[in-house]
Amino acid sequence: MQIGVVGLGRMGGNIARRLMAGGHRCVVYDRDPAAVTKLAQDGAAGARDLADLVSQLHAPRAVWVMLPAGEPTDATVTALGELMGRADIVIDGGNTFYRDDIRRAKALRARGVTYVDVGTSGGVWGLERGYCMMVGGDPAAVGRLDPILATLAPGVGQIPRTHRPAGSDPRAEQGYIHAGPVGAGHFVKMVHNGIEYGLMQAYAEGLDILKNKASEALPEDERFDFNLTDISEVWRRGSVISSWLLDLTAQALAGDERLTGYTGAVDDSGEGRWTIDAAIEEAVPVNVLSAALFARFRSREAHTFGEKLLSAMRFGFGGHVEDAAER
Repeated sequence: MQIGVVGLGRMGGNIARRLMAGGHRCVVYDRDPAAVTKLAQDGAAGARDLADLVSQLHAPRAVWVMLPAGEPTDATVTALGELMGRADIVIDGGNTFYRDDIRRAKALRARGVTYVDVGTSGGVWGLERGYCMMVGGDPAAVGRLDPILATLAPGVGQIPRTHRPAGSDPRAEQGYIHAGPVGAGHFVKMVHNGIEYGLMQAYAEGLDILKNKASEALPEDERFDFNLTDISEVWRRGSVISSWLLDLTAQALAGDERLTGYTGAVDDSGEGRWTIDAAIEEAVPVNVLSAALFARFRSREAHTFGEKLLSAMRFGFGGHVEDAAER
């Protein structure tokens, strides 16, 4: 299948590469010409601008936008809507606020262009591991994109299969789902990221407790100088708290148990805040998720070892680098 990819950063570039490895033909564009040249060397067809990208695609077209949420994505989706035609599909694979999806879909629908939102998880490891995707949009449009989504998804792999009810969507165990109408995909991904905040905070706080058990403020016979590298490694092996986030934590500690390369200033990219807003609207108590978000706010003023672990995990799965002003 042929598809356009706009935005060739940490995830967008690897999305194009995984698609090409799966036999799809990609036309790519980024405002950085060097990024386009690099993908062209890997087999993509490069485009000079959005108009050139659309002109190289065969109707009915599909274009995957992988840009930061907000104005960059808004401007690109609007421009594509003016360039594309009836039965074409614009896909937003970034971390967009779900209400923006609903607004954009209405604007594009007037021109006959279909909008699909794809909440995409996988970070910088997606090229190798595949991407977990939560999709919102018209069922027929999502069905048209199934070859693309199936290639990007991780597949069943080695994960034990669950006994699912008859009629369950088989795509879920491949690593992607059609979550519902426009906006539903990004809403599910938004909550996913809110949960991610809570999981990361739990690991960070627990390991911080272990690290501080050697404190001179404690009675001497109650001080334990734990090897956090070994502890995080053993927890990966059969523990009920094993996870990919714990894998990344163990990897970071093995590289430098003191985490001297991190200050502990932990950013938030918006989804945690949106998750809390949704919880307030629905009157759902989210004690853990809200506390994890507030801990990130506080981390920008004073830094603990636990916050260094949060920075290390964010770098591990997404390549997120601390703000230079915080270093």
